[in-house]
Amino acid sequence: MARRRAAADLPGVAGSDPAADRVTIESLDLEGRGVARRDGKVVFVAGALPGERAQIRILRAKPSYETARAIAIERASVERREPRCRHFGFDNEACGGCAMQHLEPRTQVAIKQRALEDTLWHIGRLRPQLMLRAIHGPAWGYRHRARLSVRDVTRKGGVLVGFHERASSYVADMRECPVLPDRVARLLLPLRELFGSLTIRRRLPQVEVAFGGGDDLVLVLRVLEPPSDDDRTLLVGFARRHRVRLWLQSSGPDSARPLTPEDAGELVLDLPEFGIALTFLPTDFTQVNHPINEVLVRSAVRLLGLPAGAVGVDFYCGLGNFTLPLAARGATVHGFEGSRALVERAVAAAQRNGLAQRTRFAARDLNQWSAADWNATIAEAGPVAGVLVDPPREGAPAIARTLADTTQPPGRLVYVSCNPATLARDSAVLVHEGGWTLRAAGVVNMFPQTSHVESIAVLEPPASAQGAPPGPDMVEWKA
Repeated sequence: MARRRAAADLPGVAGSDPAADRVTIESLDLEGRGVARRDGKVVFVAGALPGERAQIRILRAKPSYETARAIAIERASVERREPRCRHFGFDNEACGGCAMQHLEPRTQVAIKQRALEDTLWHIGRLRPQLMLRAIHGPAWGYRHRARLSVRDVTRKGGVLVGFHERASSYVADMRECPVLPDRVARLLLPLRELFGSLTIRRRLPQVEVAFGGGDDLVLVLRVLEPPSDDDRTLLVGFARRHRVRLWLQSSGPDSARPLTPEDAGELVLDLPEFGIALTFLPTDFTQVNHPINEVLVRSAVRLLGLPAGAVGVDFYCGLGNFTLPLAARGATVHGFEGSRALVERAVAAAQRNGLAQRTRFAARDLNQWSAADWNATIAEAGPVAGVLVDPPREGAPAIARTLADTTQPPGRLVYVSCNPATLARDSAVLVHEGGWTLRAAGVVNMFPQTSHVESIAVLEPPASAQGAPPGPDMVEWKA
């Protein structure tokens, strides 16, 4: 249980102000702000937790709501924790990479679960028949992928490397970061020194971190002009000294190239439970949190429940993160993805992992998916027992519409979502217009210490319309 402290001693808030407004916090929103009510309006309070009595300073007043910042906590929540990172806070110059370090990690998960339930109801008018047990894991050192900004700021002593400041486009003055792996966090200050010595320091706006298995680390430097010969010498020396690989990216992701031949090569994402190793380039999309990804894949495969020999479809399949594990369990899986380059890499991954005979991949514009596309898939593959969807934040409206309207639906759909709002929207189409049932939903804490809500949901069509047998009964999912 958290130690109760004086208001001025609480993390992220300043001392008491007798003239300040006071509110009682009722809940947290999807950005990690406390939600209160004052004079008939909703107030979003940065730095305050549910159950707390807070003194606040109003930052912005709108006709229907206000935003504010806690300046003191008169009654602290027992769930309040001391932030691990000294850059965490709620003033304008605090790092914006995290939003919940002041909250006990398991309570963070519970709040995200409640946020998912609220979003499903308020946007989709949906309540799952079962709330799945939350998927969560290590709370620190988990960010295997990160995008760090770079700025040369004379008034702060030179080049800064880090996440943006809270609610700002400025770069936080970061010197440590506990959500990055130690291997990466230890490079923050050396990178500042390196970039400050380059002639292109004002033409290097970003560093993308790609951390693979073991000690393999690639840093992709976004460069708006080529480095000079002297710059290249400094970069090569840094890479060898710190045992990292450097790539340079001059425009889009496809332009990324290794700095030297020694920096070339792919990284590895292991899924040991399925005997699968996925290789990826440092600019390819992979999940940020590799340990949680392993649990997520295991859960999705179990929830979809494809029996050996059944046909499955994986929309937005990417490198085959779900496609190949489903095939490894004996299903025949058709993967569809918008990026032709990712499709080519998924095909190669299937071949390397001995799954080419049970997988089919195609590049398609999934925002334009139609009934004709679905019918053509069934004509080629046969009745589809299960569909997995893992779309970007925009969701999968065309897929949802097609499956709601078809007379040949799959037996089950597992929807992995990085945006509760679009999950709710797409699920509502399936349920209210297609007669489907939202059997289960739960959160996946892919981003501990942040307000980001990743989730997984299971939907099934009307029994009379099922095109193939569904997977296992719900009772098996409670373990």
